[in-house]
Amino acid sequence: MRSLFQILLVSLQLLSVEAVPGQTSPRPNLVLIVADDHDRSALGCYGNSQVKTPNLDYLASEGMLFSRAYATTASCSPSRSVILSGRHNHNNGQYGLQQPPHHFHSYQGMKTLPAYLSQAGYRTARIGKYHLAPESSYPFDVVISTDGSNPAKMAELSGSFFEQNKEQPFFLYFCTTDPHRTGVRTDLPHQPNAHGNRAEGHDGVRETLYSPDSLKVPYFVQDSPESRAELAQYYQSVSRVDYGVGKLIGQLREKGLWDNTVIIYVSDNGMPLPGAKTTHYEPGVRLPLIVRNPFSKKKNETCGELVSWLDIAPTLLDFAGVAVPDLTSRAKGAAGAGKPSDYLHGKSWKSVFDNPAGFRSDTVFLSHTFHGVFHYYPMRTVVTPRFKLIWNIAYQLPFPFATDLWDSATWQAYLRSGDEYFGARPVAQYKQRPRYELYDLENDTRELNNLAGNPSYQAMVTSLLNSLKSHLVKTGDPWIGKWERD
Repeated sequence: MRSLFQILLVSLQLLSVEAVPGQTSPRPNLVLIVADDHDRSALGCYGNSQVKTPNLDYLASEGMLFSRAYATTASCSPSRSVILSGRHNHNNGQYGLQQPPHHFHSYQGMKTLPAYLSQAGYRTARIGKYHLAPESSYPFDVVISTDGSNPAKMAELSGSFFEQNKEQPFFLYFCTTDPHRTGVRTDLPHQPNAHGNRAEGHDGVRETLYSPDSLKVPYFVQDSPESRAELAQYYQSVSRVDYGVGKLIGQLREKGLWDNTVIIYVSDNGMPLPGAKTTHYEPGVRLPLIVRNPFSKKKNETCGELVSWLDIAPTLLDFAGVAVPDLTSRAKGAAGAGKPSDYLHGKSWKSVFDNPAGFRSDTVFLSHTFHGVFHYYPMRTVVTPRFKLIWNIAYQLPFPFATDLWDSATWQAYLRSGDEYFGARPVAQYKQRPRYELYDLENDTRELNNLAGNPSYQAMVTSLLNSLKSHLVKTGDPWIGKWERD
């Protein structure tokens, strides 16, 4: 039983957080699952009949699947900073990977999702991959474990947290390291993943094996024995994530919490291969978003509206009944460059469960600057239901290859082949890009026909650039200076 002091403390915290007007439902528990490098095409519920993801497919059948959901950047730490802060990484300061050689970190003093929830009386915890700094900007009440390599073990440990916090709402940030590639071996014909494509794996995990020869290779990847072997290992690690999600669902049911828990499943970026991860092309940033809302009667539905990872924090806070300032309610004047905004850049899409016809979103904005410190290639992008415009700010530079992508067996096999194309894209166009890229996503799903130089589309280019510039000013993008100078 909690002490009187604890009860009074929580009461004071609740008074200091603005409630959402009209909030009547009980405050739900919140579980946010973030996989590492999980491409949306590697899920049964997104149309891939080859990969086995029964638990994630079940989660989608119990809730809603979003078909036009975007990470704002296809790089781990920056993407995770957006998820937890609700701000673009060009504004929260997490420009690239949080690793000692790269030394990127978010700004001190930001108020982020775990802080808002903790102040509102939620017990917050994280388990698995973190990859952010400083911890003071992303404060969790409990760190269960920093090892995200065994999703079944993670689920078991999370069950203990559930049991200990039944009497108050909680927020669990559950982050697996799968299906990220681990181990780099270019001296072998096939790229070994962690416990790749063999039955023996992590304790308590039932592995699902795949035959490389039977798999369909994605359009953006070269078809080779190496890519098929790597794809088989990737699918195995996806199924391992799925197995952990099943165990986590089991823990919630066992503790009697399933009927009061909102679950969101996303990935930080796309598949760890050239053409996806670190790019603003669809395979890099258009990702899975599955939401199970126990209070909604809507099941097994699909939302085709445009949303992004900027919206995750505002949506979870909306579910929790916590109102926060956003772009539409911000004070006049933009956030200063190099200063985190006090408002969140995203919007809540919680209302889609109440009235799908009442939720509309016609634009999302993407922002990428670094992967590692030596992978500088800033891109700012605007996406509408039909078009995507990419501004390659440093277009004079060759596009950089992240180390794990360059060293993959798939890419090394391509280099040995001497082919002109890697998948559907000419490698020369991948390496050296124009200042602007405009794609008609309805008629050119593979983004191969750049319309930016086509006279028939100049009005569209101008309109999208004006929209993009306005957004960058509002969100305090330091790179807005490149607009005027270049």
